[in-house]
Amino acid sequence: MEDGGRINGIFFRVPNPRGVVYYLKGNSRSIKGWGKFAKDFVSNGYDFFMMDYRGFGKSQGKRTQTLLFSDAQYIFKWLAGQYPENKIVIFGRSLGSGIAARIASWNNVKMLILDSPYFSFYHNLKRFLFFIPLKQLLRYDIRTDQYLKNISCPVYIIHGDKDRLFPVNQSERLKALYPEIKLLKIKGGHHNDLPEFPEFFEILYDILYVNPEEG
Repeated sequence: MEDGGRINGIFFRVPNPRGVVYYLKGNSRSIKGWGKFAKDFVSNGYDFFMMDYRGFGKSQGKRTQTLLFSDAQYIFKWLAGQYPENKIVIFGRSLGSGIAARIASWNNVKMLILDSPYFSFYHNLKRFLFFIPLKQLLRYDIRTDQYLKNISCPVYIIHGDKDRLFPVNQSERLKALYPEIKLLKIKGGHHNDLPEFPEFFEILYDILYVNPEEG
């Protein structure tokens, strides 16, 4: 990156892809533990890219909200040099959901999928103590609720109705603000166990096959 930061990522490619999924992950572990999620997308004909945020895995450098966004946008533009923007699916999981919404608001993508998102980072300030020291936390707001107003692509939210980290009412609040959002709830789902529910994959695969021949 221009400031000397270094971003590490994983990139899976398939023959004749329908597009690419740009996956903004949650905060736990490095991409070494997250790459297993690629199979859900490559099996549906999509290439797959995921990066580690600064301070995770091999990614290095100062981490601020501005830099999180600029790193994510830099990677998006790199992907956009290889795929039409209307072939890029942005997927945001947990912490990454707000970053994904910000990037989708700046670009013209095929769709935005949010997995267990939060209404805004500021709204969940105390919940993020495990990620960044409190002094730095006060510099973050990540307004998912505000970014969505500037998004023109279809938006899908998948959320477990038993999620305690980011309760499903946060997604319900986003849906109330933007009725066009498609909110799909997993009955009995918590924050980290949605892939254990067959309904999760049924929902995800149905979303990925929306307008399969067009952007």
